[in-house]
Amino acid sequence: MPELSTKLRRFFGSKPTTSSLSEKQSAVKPTPTTTTPVKMSSTISAAQFLAAAKHRRSVYGLKNTSAVSDKRVQEILEEVLSFTPSSYNTQPLRIVLVTGAKHAALWDAISAAAEPVLKGAGEEVWKTMQGIFQMHKGAYGSVAFFDSANVIAESGKTHASAAHMFDEFSHHSSGMAQILVWSSLELEGLGANLQHLNAIPPVEEAIKKFLAVPEDWKLRAHLNYGDEAQPHPEVPQKLSTTETLKVVN
Repeated sequence: MPELSTKLRRFFGSKPTTSSLSEKQSAVKPTPTTTTPVKMSSTISAAQFLAAAKHRRSVYGLKNTSAVSDKRVQEILEEVLSFTPSSYNTQPLRIVLVTGAKHAALWDAISAAAEPVLKGAGEEVWKTMQGIFQMHKGAYGSVAFFDSANVIAESGKTHASAAHMFDEFSHHSSGMAQILVWSSLELEGLGANLQHLNAIPPVEEAIKKFLAVPEDWKLRAHLNYGDEAQPHPEVPQKLSTTETLKVVN
């Protein structure tokens, strides 16, 4: 495993060491990974973990370069896939890494698919969104998060009493993977922002066609990343926990 970044050292103090946890209920055997597991040290506290997670921000000003190698990003994705939890360990999560010229071409495909829909909403809408698409195209790479509908359907057959919940469960697992990948890339020194292009109906099919993924894969989110072209943002104002947290004891 490569040496950890300066940012990660700042949060954790030293190179982490791990112990692996197994899911109590396993419907399928874990997929083998080529990544060497990180060994986590008991000296890593919750405060340090939360400080690392808090560093993650939406960074829209990105360059079409990456100081972090494609190989290192792939290692991060493999590591996240190796331990992200899923209901009954059904593992519907699928991830696609897109870099360099392929990332730019992907955004051309997205723009072409979205244009008729957005122009239908008005020229000003298209003009605004076209600028946003060009900004995202200017990043270095993408991480696309999918779920396998076939896995979700099979999970429902295996666990019939919860069949109606497995699509929702898959969103939970995908969200956990998204925050893990997003935070990890920013701890390596990159910036990233999360998009949901499936909000525009033809775009999901355009992305799937470009990436040549199986038909049953459902797009959940799309993370752009690259070297930062702006200062790293501060945490925005949040509601008081008197409004958002209730303690019952």
